[in-house]
Amino acid sequence: MSSKTKIETQHRIVLSDSRRMNRIKDESIDLVVTSPPYPMIRMWDGLFSSISPDAKKFLDNRDGNGAFEAMHLELDKVWHELYRVLKEGSFACINIGDAVRTIGDRFQLYPNHSRIISSFRAIGFDCLPVILWRKQTNAPNKFMGSGMLPAGAYVTLEHEYILIFRKGAKREFRTDSEKSLRMRSSFFWEERNKWFSDLWDFKGTSQELNKPELRKRSAAYPLELACRLINMYSLYEERVLDPFLGTGTTMLASIACARNSIGFEIDKAFSSLVPEQAVAFSALADELLSARISDHCRFVSAYTESKGPMKYINGPHGFPVVTRQETGIQLYRVRDVVSTDNSLIRVSYEPLGRIDGIPSAKAAIPRSMGGRIRFGSNGRIKA
Repeated sequence: MSSKTKIETQHRIVLSDSRRMNRIKDESIDLVVTSPPYPMIRMWDGLFSSISPDAKKFLDNRDGNGAFEAMHLELDKVWHELYRVLKEGSFACINIGDAVRTIGDRFQLYPNHSRIISSFRAIGFDCLPVILWRKQTNAPNKFMGSGMLPAGAYVTLEHEYILIFRKGAKREFRTDSEKSLRMRSSFFWEERNKWFSDLWDFKGTSQELNKPELRKRSAAYPLELACRLINMYSLYEERVLDPFLGTGTTMLASIACARNSIGFEIDKAFSSLVPEQAVAFSALADELLSARISDHCRFVSAYTESKGPMKYINGPHGFPVVTRQETGIQLYRVRDVVSTDNSLIRVSYEPLGRIDGIPSAKAAIPRSMGGRIRFGSNGRIKA
C-alpha cells in the first residue's frame, strides 16, 4: 500500500454470544480491545444470572465468593476464544475494575483484575505490565465505613485496570511491505512517552451517548482510551475485535484509527446504535485528527524553544520530529462512512499531505484529491 493511496476499512457487528465466536477463523485477529461486564457489580447480576445458574444460586444464597467464581467461569469461555482467534504475537487489552460489595453482613473486595490475569496465564497468554486508569470521583459520599473513627473505614477505589496480554512470542516484521506499513502506522515521540506510562488520566475528555439509558447498561470507556490502545498495538488496516461491543467505542476508535473491526453483542438494543453513531462520526474523527496534529505542533514549538531544532523531518507531512522512526508517519482522514445495514459499516479514507506553517496548528493541509483542508479558529479541520 502506497502512503499516498486511499484506504478502506470494514466494521462488522455480530449479534451473538462471544463465548462461541464461530464467525471468526482461527488466528485472524490482530488486536482485542474490550471491557467485559464486571463480575460482582450489581448492575450485571441479571446478565450473569441469566447465563449461569450457578451464579444465580450463589447470589440467592448470599455466597459472594461462589458467585464471583461462577461469573468468571463464564468470562473464561470468552478468553479461550480470544486465544483461538488472535494471531501469534498479537495483543489483548482488557479494561476491568474490581468490585466492592456487601453480601450478607460481609463487605469485601472482589479482585476481578487478578482473577482475569490468572485465567489468561492459564490459557497460555503472556502477561505484560498493566495500566492504571485513574477515575477520580468527587462524590460527597465516596468514603465508606466509619467516617472519622479508626478501624472501620475502607479505601475508596478510584481506578480501573487495563490488562495487556500477548499471545506467543514477540511479533516480527520481516518483509519490506510489513516494515513500511509499520513505519506509516508509527506514533509521535511525545505520544509514546504519554501512552506507555502506567498511569492514565482522562480528565477533560468527554464522550456523550445520545441514549443515556444504554450507556448505563454498557461498560463504556473513553474513546481516547480505545484509540491509544489501537495505535499502540496494531497497524493500519489490521483487524480489531471487541467481544463485548456495547455502545461501540472500540469500533468507533477503529474507524478513527483506520483499522478494520468486528464486534459481538447479545443485547439487540445496541444493534442500531453503533451504525447510527458511525455514520455521524466523520466530524468527531476530524476533531481527533485535528487535536493530534495540534498537540504535535505545540510540542514542536515547546521543544524547539527549549532544546533547539529537531533533527528529523516527517516525509509525508513535513513537520519536525524527534526520531528517525517518526519520519514515515502517514495520517489519514475519514472521507466517507456508509452503513449498508445494522451489521456492516464501510469507511473510506484519504491520506493527508504536507502541513505548512509548522509549528502553527492552524495550517493548511492539501487534500490528496485536490482542494484544501484548513484549521478553523477553533483548531479543528474544516473543508
